[in-house]
Amino acid sequence: MIRTKSIFDKIEEEDGIRISVMSRHTDNGGKKPDPRITPDKYDRWDKDLAPKDKLVYALFSGKLPQSAYNKHYKKKLRTEEIIPKVKALAKEGLEKTITLLCSEKDARYCHRKILAEECQKYEPSLEVKHI
Repeated sequence: MIRTKSIFDKIEEEDGIRISVMSRHTDNGGKKPDPRITPDKYDRWDKDLAPKDKLVYALFSGKLPQSAYNKHYKKKLRTEEIIPKVKALAKEGLEKTITLLCSEKDARYCHRKILAEECQKYEPSLEVKHI
């Protein structure tokens, strides 16, 4: 199973392996480390599966609409370099519970939802749950 939730949500036993899929662990300004995001909040940090910093900045600064952000992120996930990582994550999700983490509160507006759904394309029986 792959779950998705905010890195700021309560850590639960049901989370299984918690993987940060954030490009950086900084405050909203992107300059200073966010003191709320500490290594005890996640088990792994996979920056390769995160959107590029410039893409995140463009979305949060209002220079890029959500639909364009989603399109660019999906394009990244479908590159030759990243596909094997997505497939491996999907396979791991069949064997154990994985929780994908980022700072966005609502999964409907978050790349972690896109990543989970991309995993499901490679493993259709994979269960996905957005918290």
